[in-house]
Amino acid sequence: MLDAFMTKMSKASGLKILPPSSWAGQRPTYRDAKPAVIRSALTRSQRRPSGNWYTFAASDRIVGGPMAFTIAGVELVAWRAQDGALLVGPAACPHLGADLSTGRIDGGALVCPWHGLRLTGGGKLGWNPLPAHDDGVLAWVRLDAVGGEPPTAAPVIAKRPDGARVHAVTRLVGTCEPKDIIANRLDPWHGSWFHPYSFARLDVLSAPPVDDQLPDELDRLLVAVTFRIGRLGVPVVAEFTSPEPRTITMCIVEGEGAGSVVETHATPLGPGADGRPRTAVIEAVVAHSDRAGFAHTVRAGPVLAPIMRLAANRLWRDDLIYAERLFALRNGDDGLGASR
Repeated sequence: MLDAFMTKMSKASGLKILPPSSWAGQRPTYRDAKPAVIRSALTRSQRRPSGNWYTFAASDRIVGGPMAFTIAGVELVAWRAQDGALLVGPAACPHLGADLSTGRIDGGALVCPWHGLRLTGGGKLGWNPLPAHDDGVLAWVRLDAVGGEPPTAAPVIAKRPDGARVHAVTRLVGTCEPKDIIANRLDPWHGSWFHPYSFARLDVLSAPPVDDQLPDELDRLLVAVTFRIGRLGVPVVAEFTSPEPRTITMCIVEGEGAGSVVETHATPLGPGADGRPRTAVIEAVVAHSDRAGFAHTVRAGPVLAPIMRLAANRLWRDDLIYAERLFALRNGDDGLGASR
């Protein structure tokens, strides 16, 4: 009876029934996952401009009172203006240094809890807001003193699907540097080995050559993979690109949900108590489908988003082990572990 139900589901939704398989019986991918290819792709990624923009939270997290966060050791505060616009500034009050994230919002103004200084725009005691951007999924801030690059008016954001969509954002923290997160995503060959609960039948169709001068339009990985949902699978072809040094985007180019994207962003937080760097993985899944019934899925977005976050969290709990290991090996560091 279960098999009959699963067959019906596969015909109605594009899902495929996966035959029983052995994890150890998979085709090894270590010959394909050439370290030089991954290193060259990472080198090219790290040279691209970011405009000094850093993502720090899901857009819908910034509601109500002020929100505290840190990027590269810089303490910041974010809140909403009266018209809903995103505002970001230094967290230290310019008067006597109070933590502004413990203040209150009144009529769109951030009010210091120590002496009532009201902050909206710049000019008060040398305090100035920072350039901020809300793309509807993620919140960004521009830190020119941290990035040290020529600034841009807006962050580099890869194309997202048009039309109806559902999105979810997850955030975890690891003991590593942003480039370790990016290197993880530039190695799709580990997918069905390290994450057998999520991926099956993974085959890298094309990978860029070892060439530090490769044009951006040729710098992409094309992967055929089946997303696993229990005994059912969703076969797709996905394209991996790195539009800027702290972002990897996976876009489904063929199969169910074509146009859907997974954006993986790596934001440096600064050193932890042990002196080792901490990096936040902020991953946005933006799902889309051309199927007529997808409108019902959009209406169920508030219910689906926590499930999507749970799946992303499970993947990144594992992948942070990978990223942290890369950092530890590079630095001769025996103290592995993440502060999540």
